[in-house]
Amino acid sequence: MHSEIVQILLWPALACLVLTGIHAYLGLHVVERGVIFVDLSLAQVASLGTTIAFLCGADLHGQTSYYVSLGFTLLGAAIFSVVRSERSRVPQEAFIGIVYAVSAAAAVLIMDRLPEGAEHIKYILVGNLLAVTPHEVIKMAALYSLIGLVHWIFRKPFLTISTQHDRSSKELGYNVIWWDFLFYGTFGFVVTSSVAIAGVLLVFSFLIVPSVTAMLFSDKVGTRLAIGWVMGTVVSFLGMYGSYKLDAPTGATVVCTFGLALLLLSALRPLIKRVQSA
Repeated sequence: MHSEIVQILLWPALACLVLTGIHAYLGLHVVERGVIFVDLSLAQVASLGTTIAFLCGADLHGQTSYYVSLGFTLLGAAIFSVVRSERSRVPQEAFIGIVYAVSAAAAVLIMDRLPEGAEHIKYILVGNLLAVTPHEVIKMAALYSLIGLVHWIFRKPFLTISTQHDRSSKELGYNVIWWDFLFYGTFGFVVTSSVAIAGVLLVFSFLIVPSVTAMLFSDKVGTRLAIGWVMGTVVSFLGMYGSYKLDAPTGATVVCTFGLALLLLSALRPLIKRVQSA
């Protein structure tokens, strides 16, 4: 019994560990910047690229679909980095929402022409985490480690711009458009790879829920990262185990588990705060 569970859930669990590592960190930046739905928007743009490649005859899980999806995502990253300007009267989040809506509508129009459009929509939303292969997990871990190294090397400008996003380039002393493109570009690499495995909704949950939960309990970046990593790991493992026991879709079960965990921790926050201050 136990060996069967390990055999089924080992590589999906390792995939969740990798997803938690990078997304909890990126989520900290996203929440600080106030662009909560940038992940959903970029994920939808990536999905649109995959859908177009599939319509043109490419394998849904092949290299061609991946590179087309990545190209669309980098285009979205370029748009988001350019529209963020201290002189702009339109909030960046408005452009993010527009890109999401147009990309989603275009994807629906294309999938309406596909013989298995409904199944493709389901795959885009919740992925197929249980079908992840060791090769995919190792490749994802290598890519995210490289991106993590880039963010570590340039952590000062990234954190400065994220935590002081309402200040101008002149005040910050950085070329914000360039650094935003580097941030959203590397973020796009992560989203493209993650959505192909976990789906749009699960990737969004990995990105936002641990970061928001961590903000409830600490203002320090290091502490918030630790809370996010621990929560993301524990909740995703519980969600996968629950999906196995209930014979339910893995992605949707993990997303719901994230939501329940956030509600529970939010309710317990006053008690935890009183214990900490005692």
